[in-house]
This record gives sequence, C-alpha cells and structure tokens, in this order.
Amino acid sequence: MNRKFLSVIALSIMTLASCTSNDKPVATENPFLSDYGTPYEVPAFDKIQSEHYLPAFEEGMKQQKAEIDAIVKNRATPDFQNTILAYDKSGELLNKVGGVFFNLMECMSNDEMQNIAAEIMPKMSAHGDEIAMNPLLFEKFKYVYDNRHNMNLDDQQIRVVEKYYADFIRSGAGLNDADKETLKGINERLSLLSLQFGNNLLAENANFKLVVDNAADLSGLPQSSIDAAAEQAAKDGMEGKWVFTLSKPSLIPFLQYADNRDLREKIYMGYVMRGNNDNANDNKALIAEMTKLRIEKAQLLGYKDYASYVLENNMAKTVPTVDTFLAGLFEPALKVAKEELKEMQKIADKEGADFELASWDWWYYAEKLRKEKYNFDENELKPYLSLDNVRDGMFMVANKLYGITFEQRSDLPIYFDGVETWEVKEQDGSYLGILYLDYFPRDSKSGGAWCTSFREAGYDIEGNKISPLVSLVLNFTPPTGNTPALLSWDETETLWHEFGHGLHALFSDGKYSRTCGNVPRDYVELPSQVMENWAGDPEVLRMYAKHWQTGEVIPETIINKLENSGLFNQGFVTTEFLAAAILDMEYHKLTEVNDNFDVAAFEKAKMDEIGLINEIYPRYRSTYYSHIFAGGYSAGYYVYYWAAVLDSDAFNYFKESGDLFNPELAAKFRQHCLQECGNDEGMVQYKKFRGQEPSNEPFLKKHGLK
Repeated sequence: MNRKFLSVIALSIMTLASCTSNDKPVATENPFLSDYGTPYEVPAFDKIQSEHYLPAFEEGMKQQKAEIDAIVKNRATPDFQNTILAYDKSGELLNKVGGVFFNLMECMSNDEMQNIAAEIMPKMSAHGDEIAMNPLLFEKFKYVYDNRHNMNLDDQQIRVVEKYYADFIRSGAGLNDADKETLKGINERLSLLSLQFGNNLLAENANFKLVVDNAADLSGLPQSSIDAAAEQAAKDGMEGKWVFTLSKPSLIPFLQYADNRDLREKIYMGYVMRGNNDNANDNKALIAEMTKLRIEKAQLLGYKDYASYVLENNMAKTVPTVDTFLAGLFEPALKVAKEELKEMQKIADKEGADFELASWDWWYYAEKLRKEKYNFDENELKPYLSLDNVRDGMFMVANKLYGITFEQRSDLPIYFDGVETWEVKEQDGSYLGILYLDYFPRDSKSGGAWCTSFREAGYDIEGNKISPLVSLVLNFTPPTGNTPALLSWDETETLWHEFGHGLHALFSDGKYSRTCGNVPRDYVELPSQVMENWAGDPEVLRMYAKHWQTGEVIPETIINKLENSGLFNQGFVTTEFLAAAILDMEYHKLTEVNDNFDVAAFEKAKMDEIGLINEIYPRYRSTYYSHIFAGGYSAGYYVYYWAAVLDSDAFNYFKESGDLFNPELAAKFRQHCLQECGNDEGMVQYKKFRGQEPSNEPFLKKHGLK
C-alpha cells in the first residue's frame, strides 16, 4: 500500500504544478495544446489519443526551454521574482501532459504506450539534465542563494531558495563538464532500465494463469473466489474452468483457503519468481546494471553510496540511523514469527500432515490458526464490507474530521469504464478538487495500490489557486454476478490508506511548487497510515460496516473478534516487511558492483545474514521489487514503518483526547501535517501538531512488539 507517484524521472524535471506562459500555442486538435473545455479543466480523456502525447511532450519541452532561456538572458540582477519564482512556475504544458501520460502508463498500459515511453523517457531525462546542469541558470540561483538573507524574503521564500539550490547541487550543477556528461548518460540509462523493469513485471503478472479444470481442486475456497475464477476463465475463453491470477484478490484467498497444497505451491511460486524465470521478462540483469549505475551516480556527486545520497533529504538523514531502526524491530519480529510457525506446525501435525511447513503454507495455516485462537474466519467480515459502504465510511470520517463533502459526478470524462469521479467541497460549499477512484484489476494495470494526481494543488505565477485532481488506483476484489465487491480487511485498510494520501493531495496548500505538499519520503506515509487507525476503530466500524443485503450493523461479536485478532500474524507481517526494507538498504549501501554481480545470490546472502527463516520470503524479492527499481522508494522502503511511529502516536493523541473526531486536533493535523506540511522540516511540522516528538510506545503496542 503504497503512494504511487509519477515516474521518478518525470518528477525530477517537472518542477511545478502549473503556470501562465506568454507564449501559448494556438488551439489545435491536440487536446493538450489548448484548454480542455471540461468542468474544472479535468483531462479530456474522451478526446486524448495516443498520437497526442509525443507532440505535446515535444511542445512542452520547447516551451520550458524558452522559459529557462528567458531567465538566463534576463540582464536584471537575479532575485526571487525573476529567477526563483520564474523557474518554480515553468513547464506548465510539460506537467499537463506528463500528469496524464505517466499515470495512464501505470493503469492503462499497452504496447503503444510503452513505445511512446521508450521514446520520450530519454528525451525527458536529457531535457531535465540540460536544465539542472545549466551553468548560467545555476549561477543565477547561486547568487540568490548567497544573498537570500539580504533580499527581504519571508521564511517560505528563503526555504524555497534553499531547497532549489540543494536540488541543483544534487543534480550535478557543481560538476565539471566531463562529469556532467557522464551523469547525463547515467540518468538516461536509468530511466530506460526503470521503464523496462516495470514493463517486464507487468508482462509477468499477465502471463501467469493457474487453470483449474477439476472442481475437487477448488476444495476449501470461498464461493466468491470460485465465482471470480469462473468469470476470469470465461473472459479468457475457457468456459467451464476456473482461472486464478497473480492479482491479490485472486492470489490471497487461494493461498488462505485452497486445500490443494500442490496448487498453492504453484501459484505462490509463480508470484515470488516473477522476473526471475530466465526468460524475456527477466529482471536480474536490469537490477545489476541499475545498482551499478546508482553507485556511480552517488559517487560522482560526492557520496559514499546511493543510500547516503537518498537519505540526506529524508528525516532519517543517515544510513546508520535507518540500519539501527530496522535492526531494532527485526529481532523481536522474527522471534514472534518463529512462535507463529510453531503454532501452525502443531495444527498441521494434528491434521496428519507429513511435511514441514513451507512458504506457500503460511497463509493457509495462519487462517486455520486464526480460527482456532479467535474463532474468527475473515469471511464473516466480508459481507459487512461492501465497497460502497467502505467508501462511504471513509467519506463520512473525512466529513466528521474536516467538514468536507463528496458529491459523485457522472458528467466528467473518465479513462476507463467504472472509474468514479467525486467532487470534493469544503464545509462552506466551496470547491476543493476532484477525486478519481479506479477500483479493480485488469491486465493493463500495474499491481498494488497507489495515489497520484493528474494535476497537483498550487498557485500559478499570478497567484491564482490551482485545484488538485487526485486519483486512487487500486486492485480490489471485483463484484461477481449479483454480489457486489466485498472487500477483505486488508483491502479495506488499503482503501483508507490511499484515501489518506488523497486527503494530503487535496489539502496541500502553498504558494510555491517546490514546497507545496512536498515532504520527505519518510514523512509521506503519515497522512495515509493514520487513516487506517480510523478504519478499524469499533466506533467507526459501527458507522459504515453494514451487511450488504440486510443493512444490519456489524455485530459486536465480529468487532470483538477483529479487535482480538489485531495482533494475529504480526510476526510474519512485520518480518516480511522488514526483510524487504533491509534488502533495499543492502542494495543501496553497496560501493561497488562487479560485472558478474549475481542478484539471486546477493539476495540470499543478505537474507541469511539477518537470519530470515526459509518459510518467509521478503515481502518484495529483488526481481519484482518495483518500489525500488521502478518507483521512488530506493533506499526508502523503510519509510512505512518510520511513518508508522508517527501515525500511531498521532492517532493515540486523538484517542487520549476522548474524541476520535476532536475538532481542535483535526484542525491542527490538517493545518500542520497536511496543508502546510512543506513549510518546514517533517519533524518540525509534526511537533507543531503534537507539541512534542512522537513516542514509540503506541507503535510497539499496536504491533505486539512490546
């Protein structure tokens, strides 16, 4: 559950949300090159065609280059207005087309889109580097930076100057010409490798199908999973059979409930071997090359390793800080996981199993253990978690906390049938933004869940407010027959998590694109994870968890079972997460990689070093670790648990106040942690809300680690 941003390369070169240009092109048939003519200027998805992207990208780069040239050629003494602000508000068209293309690449990909990406990514990388390494532009920024305290700037203007100056240095502006050329080549190659990694993983996900043609092999599965598999088979032209895929709504129930151990092994190994099958979609060589290039980039810029380069901008700051944080959690988590394994082995032995449990058995026997210890089958919960009820519940909580309302719109263009659009309004009825909800899996969509924006909040160069267009992209259990989409508890928490990111995007407010909503990577999961706490609170559950057929409010017995089982399987969950976070750090602490770097051997060696047991794989193995090789979380997967300390402490603050919807605390959280979050460093903003640094106690208690 993670927030899914635009491509890292796109982020690095798109420096703002929007602007006003003096050199606007005349309207053409390309919808990007004029106003969309839609309500609130939402993307005209009904008019945008694949052939529109390349010309719009080219025109966008041309316009931004002209804007940068105007800054450089301006003979006036560099100041905030003619240099910093002009740069901050450059690239309007590039952001406009990029905000659509890179988002749809993740959720509506096809060969044509991939070909466009392969052509445009190197050009975008070169364009970004040309700006970031422009010596005349940097000279002007350096002048403003050196004189920032003598220019009568306010605190936010000084912060913007300092942030941009650091960006230039980190992008190679201080390098000699030869090293700049080397860095440009590295960036261009990394952009292509990242794109290929994601394309390979998309293909691996789509290519795997577990086809069942014997009804006996469906033993143990809930009817909803069987029905969904039958519908998938019919879609694939295999009427009368059942097809299970690697999408989570198909995979997880199979691992939890299917009695056929051989088939559990087959689908599980299909999942954990993605990108590692020595075929055309294999990612091992890409990983080796990316790791080597990242080391070269970091060292070129004066850092020991890539992790040091990344963490400099995060709350954690240093590699030892992150290593100590992860190690301190891993040992107690692994201890709990080993106890969980012993309990599950006892169940298997009692049933007459003649084998030691393997990784593909964990979900199955964990479900049996949950029933044994808590008399709780998650299928008891699902009828009360229809997608509409869960969605309406989170809207209700947002209303009680912040006063905002949500009105569904049916007149806005959408990019795929079934995508919902919601107009979000402030308590006084004024317009805040648009929220898109894209719920279900499809072959053209990447796995997982994320929040992104088609247009980010901000202000244009004339001070006019820009409203955000926020999108939540998910992969949930789809409806079957006459039964609506009934969510698992994990899916419920995921929706609330991404909605938290959505609130962050909707509420972000600031004059300058560089700081509006811009927070360190290890802060960014606070707004999302804190919402999960409300999702599972009994008081809130009674508000939205209602039986999809009868409307009956969820019984107290089920609420109690859910609460009592809250720490269940936390050893496994925490261990697999931390193993992945440690693996991420190990890749990015490397200071050299030889030409024969063996990705599989490296992963195994590092997991053996920390004592990870054979029954648990890291949540993301190297070859499908898109967070770090095709996303923005390299040397940063740890951030979910780092932010978990913050979110646990924040929610505990509400609990201790005696009111989950305490209006005073909600107003402070919105202002300091969501709206003005980019105004200062992450911990400074959190302390403005909390009054003190976070305590570890709520986090440790929540995860059963103390």
